[in-house]
Amino acid sequence: MNVQSRVKERAEEQSSTMTAEQQAVIRMVANDLHRLNQSVMKAVDAGVSVELIRSARHHNEGNWGDLLIPVIVTQGQQ
Repeated sequence: MNVQSRVKERAEEQSSTMTAEQQAVIRMVANDLHRLNQSVMKAVDAGVSVELIRSARHHNEGNWGDLLIPVIVTQGQQ
């Protein structure tokens, strides 16, 4: 299954009003998220379930970002 999530494209569309530094870090997040999604799909294909849970929220000057941890379950543990 080849899922096209358009993460990179959506991030670029949303970054049109951002500074160059903000655009660079958003591209980094989008690239990392794309790699994470690929890793999750590989893990599922290898026989484990992956759930991403927000573990905390990072705040700075009115901005925030969710921090995630994975919960991994194999077929025998469900």
